[in-house]
Amino acid sequence: MPTTDSTLKPPAAPPATPPGSRQRLRVAQGIILLFHVTGFIGLGFSQDPDFYLRFVPLNLLLTAALLLAFQAERSAGFYAFCFMTMLVGFGVEVLGVQNKIIFGNYVYGPVLGFGVLGVPLVIGLNWLMLTYMAGVLARYLPLPDILRAVVAAVLMVGMDVCIEPVAVQFDFWSWMGNVIPLQNFKAWLAVSFILQIFFNRSQFLKRNELVPFVYLVQLLFFFGLGLLS
Repeated sequence: MPTTDSTLKPPAAPPATPPGSRQRLRVAQGIILLFHVTGFIGLGFSQDPDFYLRFVPLNLLLTAALLLAFQAERSAGFYAFCFMTMLVGFGVEVLGVQNKIIFGNYVYGPVLGFGVLGVPLVIGLNWLMLTYMAGVLARYLPLPDILRAVVAAVLMVGMDVCIEPVAVQFDFWSWMGNVIPLQNFKAWLAVSFILQIFFNRSQFLKRNELVPFVYLVQLLFFFGLGLLS
């Protein structure tokens, strides 16, 4: 008897969003948009960007909190995924900073806040957010999980391409010789793909209606600042 591969089926249409949930979604989108627009104007046009840079970790924490609050179901599998992704992301960065053999020769500046072993703690959270958003976005595609992982990894690298020039300009981190090596993006693609395999195999409901908005806002934020730099 023939079998069907469920991964090839288009994702099921999400249930109708209750009016109260739609209102909460609009509020969350408004808060995220406000923070990013304020940051964009401050960093792109202010005479004192240092004032706005001090809020970068807060913006990241707030965005992550709102994003994860809209996860459709926060099960034990979801929390395990979050913990392991942050741990792996942070660990890879520590190895990268200490050994210079993964992403290239780089060091973190003070903007992202308190760090351990040369890596800001919020970097683990950043890896979680990007892995989670890209993974959820790829679920919209009627593809096998392995191809979804490839697409999601490319989405993560695409975001990093937009982040890099802004991060260097504002001293999130800096590269030896002020040159972003191709090795960085190759390593990003490899690590992102592994994390996406883990995302697909983790047992939790992979649906979040805030994800497309957050990914787009962050992409435009960094792409726009990169054009101004």
